[in-house]
Amino acid sequence: MAEVNANYAKLPGSYLFSEIARRTAAFSEANPDVKLIKLGIGDVTRPLAPAVIQAMHDAVDDMSHIETFAGYGPEQGYGFLREAIAEHDFAARGANIDPSEIFVSDGAKSDCGNIGDILGPYNKVAVCDPVYPVYVDTNAMAGRAGDWDEATQSWTNIHYMPTTAENGFSPAIPDETVDVIYLCSPNNPTGTILTADQLAAWVDYAVERKSIIMFDAAYERFIVEDDVPHSIYEIPGAELCAIEFRSFSKTAGFTGARCGYTVVPHQLVRQGQSLNAMWNRRQTTKFNGASYIIQKGAAAVYTPEGARQIDETIDYYRANARTIKQGLESLGLSVYGAVNSPYAWCKTPGDMGSWDFFTLLLEEAGVITTPGAGFGPAGEGYIRLTAFGDADATREAIERIAKLKL
Repeated sequence: MAEVNANYAKLPGSYLFSEIARRTAAFSEANPDVKLIKLGIGDVTRPLAPAVIQAMHDAVDDMSHIETFAGYGPEQGYGFLREAIAEHDFAARGANIDPSEIFVSDGAKSDCGNIGDILGPYNKVAVCDPVYPVYVDTNAMAGRAGDWDEATQSWTNIHYMPTTAENGFSPAIPDETVDVIYLCSPNNPTGTILTADQLAAWVDYAVERKSIIMFDAAYERFIVEDDVPHSIYEIPGAELCAIEFRSFSKTAGFTGARCGYTVVPHQLVRQGQSLNAMWNRRQTTKFNGASYIIQKGAAAVYTPEGARQIDETIDYYRANARTIKQGLESLGLSVYGAVNSPYAWCKTPGDMGSWDFFTLLLEEAGVITTPGAGFGPAGEGYIRLTAFGDADATREAIERIAKLKL
């Protein structure tokens, strides 16, 4: 009999957002007249920037002429995009990243999951708690998470680092050695950030212990405070210990177009092996590269006009974040994030559980959120709200919640 990956059988229930979709669909079917407002999944709603659309149109035209037709492209990404990324995302902020250290893909989610292909099976993994579920679930699928403990709603071989209001949303560095550390700043789901000093402490730890930091910077373009790092490579020594993930999804509206990239420095070596070479080997074997048309669109993000247009869209979402934060705080609720991030992290009223508050808002206000418990044990007692919706709908959602007299 053919064997299957038994680790899948250990996974609890369904993926968080699939469960939200299931519960929402059941409510909508029973209450078809209720107009639901989505403040749950972090999907953008504004159209792609005109400069991006024009670049994609031009790329489609390229595909219609034999002189400019593009077939298989480089698995690592086209040079025109990698060079633009190196210049604008890193050199402009004082980080020395070579285009050969950049790997273009179909999104950060894929890379965050696939990066485990170059990791050994016995690494001790540390994650912030609450945490983006993909980090944990993909390690569980690979067998690195141990067993699921129903009582604690956690994995036995994952080192959970509480990232809560009580510690200023800065996880404590472990006393023990952990091999792989997932950090996300601005954080998903809490919307909070790590300062340069906090990141420097993690880099020092990882260099000393020969750990690897998986740094998710998918939301860096939402940062507004001057002293907050946009990249871990702004921290000296990070090139010796860190892999960084970036996305065009939330910064430029590519959730449907699909494009992101991962940075693996040449200096990152473990057990005598270059992780850059390993990731390159993995990509050339399992990936044929992101679409030429999409990469042309992504490159337009770095043109003066494209950058201006994207900043306008991000400002639109920032305004939504302020609407959510200020509106919920006016109701007496404690709200974190929503300053350098499109996410607001809201404490549930009283001792109400995350899923209970999710259900209350869904059924009594017609507002879809994301229960914090779905992001890990420390997420219990919170909900996440996204600023990626329509501005009028966002204001209406807060008005509906206000009527509940929480």
